[in-house]
Amino acid sequence: MKILLINPPYLTLTSRLGTGHQIPIGLLMVGGPLIDAGHDVRLLDAERNHLSSESILEFLREFSPDIVMTGHSGSTPAHPICVKMLASIKRVFPEIITVYGGVFPTFHADQILRQDKKVDVIVCGEGEAVSLNLVEALKSGESLDHVKGIAYRNQGKPKLTTPSPPIQNLDSFRIGWELIENWDDYQCFGLGRSAIIQFSRGCPHRCTYCGQKDFWVEWRHRDPVKTVDEIEWLYRTHQVHFVNMADENPAANKGEWHRFLEEMASRELPVHFFTSIRTTDIVRDANILPLYKKAGVQYILLGIESVEPDVLRKIKKGSTTRQDLEACRLLKKHGIFSIIAHVVGLKDETWKTFRTAAEQLAHYDGDFVNVTYVTPHSWTEFGRRSNQNHVIQLDQSKWDYRHQVLDQTHLSPWKIFLATKLLEFHLHARPRKLWSIIRNQDRFLRKQLLWCFLHTGLLWLSEVILLKSTRSGKKYSRISDHSFPRQIFCSKSSLQIQPSNRSL
Repeated sequence: MKILLINPPYLTLTSRLGTGHQIPIGLLMVGGPLIDAGHDVRLLDAERNHLSSESILEFLREFSPDIVMTGHSGSTPAHPICVKMLASIKRVFPEIITVYGGVFPTFHADQILRQDKKVDVIVCGEGEAVSLNLVEALKSGESLDHVKGIAYRNQGKPKLTTPSPPIQNLDSFRIGWELIENWDDYQCFGLGRSAIIQFSRGCPHRCTYCGQKDFWVEWRHRDPVKTVDEIEWLYRTHQVHFVNMADENPAANKGEWHRFLEEMASRELPVHFFTSIRTTDIVRDANILPLYKKAGVQYILLGIESVEPDVLRKIKKGSTTRQDLEACRLLKKHGIFSIIAHVVGLKDETWKTFRTAAEQLAHYDGDFVNVTYVTPHSWTEFGRRSNQNHVIQLDQSKWDYRHQVLDQTHLSPWKIFLATKLLEFHLHARPRKLWSIIRNQDRFLRKQLLWCFLHTGLLWLSEVILLKSTRSGKKYSRISDHSFPRQIFCSKSSLQIQPSNRSL
């Protein structure tokens, strides 16, 4: 069958001004097995190429696919554009079967099928095996009842089939790298061509704001040697010099993670990594951090989330402020950049909590701080108990962690925004931080720090300018209450939406 994989035209400031555009790895993971099964598969990256609806339709006229599959890594904010795109496709090509996958549609399959009639099938959970089985069933004309891990309409009503079990051998399906036509389109951190790799899936922890445990079900890993083989192939074949590890928790198993690092170090490849690792694992691995560096690990996102012990306990983080501080110290000692993730809204914020955060984060002295807003996804414990909070962000495309979603008692939304931007400015532009960049003796590290500082500043300034423009003459990010995507709060619970009257 002819299958078109579309990365939807969902544009973000982060991809344009921040880290850079990244390959649509989820679609490539689905595409590889389909190609190997003999299907004619193409990729259309409407996000990277800034394609209009008409441009997408023109591509469909030329390729004439039987099936269109779509999904996005930012599945919640990208949802409106995904269903809008599929609706436009269905209006012109009603015979095309539309398939939609990702985290958000997985947990909201029933609601989406009821509300968006142009979506034919939803792939629930990881997509390689499910998508392949779905296409084979469609090709043979068999009933979809027997395809595990999907949701579709049976006689006009949504039906969810038996869940598909987690893939135990992650090396049994390959990534369809050949679908990438121009590798120069994907460059990150100023380090040239980039790729995304998964060494593992899932996370054994149960942080209240995160739903990865429920999506991936259990933690699994690839063979370390085969993973490094693939990275070396990407470097030698496509000149990839930067790899973003899309793992939730790659270091969960110390032994397998150590094997991966040793294998990477032994190849001596000029490839650098970005990955997310818990502070507890950094402290655990204190004696092998030189191996991290030798293996190419250059950027580590530390999910610190809060500097207050009571908040860390409340969100079940499983780490302490002492461990967080030690992790930052260890990474700096070994020349590995730390990016501290700090979340606004995990508790009712006040000027005092922002001041405490500024003081403590400055004490941690991470290289960069990524400040985001808590987002009450319905499939998380935090989301399921957030019905008592007022929703001020009624535009689902802004549920992207860069916009405030829930109201606060003590500070109005514009004050929260102001405090957040002042916090970011203080942490990145204070004299001590700027001087540490200038006097860094390592030429490579200094160049990377300057690149990140410049792009962090551009992103910060753009968000301030964008806020000012959205406040001109109308309330911030408000749409009519009846248009609010109520399914955000309706999965697995009976939460009620209480739109706030407050605005920026």
